[in-house]
Amino acid sequence: MPSLAARMSRAKPSAIMAVAEKAKRLKAEGRDIISFSIGVPNFLPGDHVYQAVRDALTKDSGQYGSNRGPDALLDAFIKHLEENGLTGYGRKNVATGIGAKHMLYNLAEALLDPADVIVFPTPYWTTYMDIAEILDAKVRLLPCPATQNYKLLPAQLDAALPGAKLFLFNNPSNPTGMVYTKDEIAALADVLVRHPDVWIVCDDIYNRMVFDGIGYHNFVNARPELRDRVIHVDSLSKTYGMPGWRVGFVAGPEVVAQAMVTLNSNHITNVPEVVNAAAVAALSGPQDVPVAKNAEFSAKRDIVLDALAAIPGLVCPRPQGAFYVFPDVAFAFGKSHNGTLIANDVDLCNALLEAKGVACVPGSAFGEPRALRISYTCPTPQLVPGMQRIQEFFAELR
Repeated sequence: MPSLAARMSRAKPSAIMAVAEKAKRLKAEGRDIISFSIGVPNFLPGDHVYQAVRDALTKDSGQYGSNRGPDALLDAFIKHLEENGLTGYGRKNVATGIGAKHMLYNLAEALLDPADVIVFPTPYWTTYMDIAEILDAKVRLLPCPATQNYKLLPAQLDAALPGAKLFLFNNPSNPTGMVYTKDEIAALADVLVRHPDVWIVCDDIYNRMVFDGIGYHNFVNARPELRDRVIHVDSLSKTYGMPGWRVGFVAGPEVVAQAMVTLNSNHITNVPEVVNAAAVAALSGPQDVPVAKNAEFSAKRDIVLDALAAIPGLVCPRPQGAFYVFPDVAFAFGKSHNGTLIANDVDLCNALLEAKGVACVPGSAFGEPRALRISYTCPTPQLVPGMQRIQEFFAELR
């Protein structure tokens, strides 16, 4: 049999989905499972989105759509950018695709040659590493432990950028939920100005999920001269409860947007027209559902933090966005639970799932093996019992 391409030896299945599938299997076997694993918002968009879909079906032409995206969707996304303070983008600066993951992969294809250096902080979303390895890029990681609130420091960035081709930045962060302040963004932007040969990709998909009045801030507003190098990635998945609809966006320099259009013409042709109609309605219609859910997630965040604060030895920087908490649980390593040794984060998550029926993702999936990720979007009645089970588990360690 002929062999697969060499890149397939570098491709790995999602560690997050592996945990979610195990939790699903145990639940199917009759176990009482509470899942804090997969990062889905667990709500549906407003009725106006579904009505837009029904209307679109009655007018369906069955024809191919635009490689870039229909004008109505491009304009809706541009308005969305303007509401975030990002003005001056036209249709030539934006493109659509099959979710943010697709946009990130295509950006890597468009911007990176084999052996080019990509820089991003740790903890990171798992897909960043996966994409870099598939495309044979060299990864330069910037460790940002809990002791520095999982945030990148300007000096770290300055030291890492020489020789790099691309800097990838996620704010608010998956997996930590951390959000950079206006001053923190400005300080990093000052560093980026000093490295003019580096592309800057901002994964901003949680930009409408920010708590405590901290606000969403970005490099372009901090230093406008960065506009020609900054590419914004966005998505409907989290803000609008539409992860399965698979709609992603990029905004940036015309040459980059056009590259995405060219790749779409070879990869997907277009986002399905009925999905485009749903996306236009989500972006342009009533925003009451995402606003209400943002407030709900903030309240859930507080429930989770209060429960974690009651666990002696556990350290958890306070997240201010997305829907994750990322506690440092290294104090538990070397202890045992009912005779099971907890040597690392994977052991801890396996033992927690087996003993208490609570699924979390090991921090090593995100490049930080001292931690675990809790996604708190489960139904509210499950949240407090789930956190109580976590408290019980740590109390039983010996």
